Amino acid sequence: MAPHRVHGLAGGAKLVTDAMPERLSASLVLMFGGGSRLEDERHAGVSHFIEHLFFKGTQRRPTSKEIADAIEGVGGFINASTDKELTAYWTRVPAEHTALGLDVLLDIVSNSKLAPADVERERMVILEELRMYQDQPQDFVQNLFEEIMWPGHPLGRDIAGTEESVSRLTRDDILEYASTHYRLPNLVMGAAGAIDELTMLGLVNLGLTLPAEANGRLLPAPPEPLAGPRVQMRRRRTEQAHICLGVRAFSYLHPDRYVLDLMNTVLGEGMSSRLFLNIRERRGLAYDVHSFTQKHRDTGLLGVYLGVDPKNAVGAVNAVIAEMQNLCDQALEQEELDRAKEFTKGRLRLELESTNGVSFWLAYQQLLMGSIKTIDDEIALIDVITADDVRRVANEVLRTPIQMAVIGPFAKDAPFRAALGT
Repeated sequence: MAPHRVHGLAGGAKLVTDAMPERLSASLVLMFGGGSRLEDERHAGVSHFIEHLFFKGTQRRPTSKEIADAIEGVGGFINASTDKELTAYWTRVPAEHTALGLDVLLDIVSNSKLAPADVERERMVILEELRMYQDQPQDFVQNLFEEIMWPGHPLGRDIAGTEESVSRLTRDDILEYASTHYRLPNLVMGAAGAIDELTMLGLVNLGLTLPAEANGRLLPAPPEPLAGPRVQMRRRRTEQAHICLGVRAFSYLHPDRYVLDLMNTVLGEGMSSRLFLNIRERRGLAYDVHSFTQKHRDTGLLGVYLGVDPKNAVGAVNAVIAEMQNLCDQALEQEELDRAKEFTKGRLRLELESTNGVSFWLAYQQLLMGSIKTIDDEIALIDVITADDVRRVANEVLRTPIQMAVIGPFAKDAPFRAALGT
């Protein structure tokens, strides 16, 4: 029997619980379906803006200090994050303070003041945050990469918005967006740790006061297909070149997403991956090289990041493309496949050791996929993957147009375009 339980709540919300009585903590997450993907260009960054504002004060806890003191006063943690398709508010507290943790989370999402003075103060903070990321090329290159992966689409915009959009947002814009998206049909709650399920269910039913009507908004249309390879470059006098290159890949609903993740592990996750061993260790072409995936409802990507001496940049890019090509041309040896499987399964188990990891795991699956796989389900799906599966997916994904973002002291992008065959 699965260790978790899904409880339907009034208004269409859901609570997913996993009682872990041997733990000393409880972790709670409130996850809302809604993030930067649902924003139009004029309101870009409003989801992230609201996430900041919800910590500035509520009717019952009028200041950010009172919110922080309530949780930190018992040794707990509280935070939030905005993504492209969801926004999450979470806390982890000693088990005896579970009711307090839940109360604070429900308070900030239901009773935030969104005071005009707080809006203006936080606007300045977010503008500084945006400028900070532009001064950090290893972060900024990621934004440029997403921009060319999904050109003209909300997925290609920075989650925090732009300086122009954040400067334009009014308090009325913020109130309207919050009212539209912070509703019970958009909410999944995850609770894991030393909790009593019936007590938790009772507390949640008493504390939920968000509107129950659905907002009826749908996700925007999927991104248009990419026309061909493209390079986007920003000339900066940096000591190191920062490069992201990659291809469109699968969504989190695609049946081959597990094969994609295993292929990513082989290619560039960890110090035993091909990219790390061949590009850093054997050839010394880059200090930092790794691959990663992003998955959304109807699309995704597989990318590679390189932090490299500018004189080695083009050589490192060619070496990465050669490794991608090799995955298409040659099936994995059984030993490498088995090692990647053990890496993937081990990381999954470690991720789910913490109550926080479990609460997020449960809420994420229920909110975005509508059902929950147990860790045993996931491991079974990984175990059946074959070397032929990896090669098939490599040919489906890695032979599509490569996009590249470059930041560094380069006068022209022609050598990078040549590497992509354009």
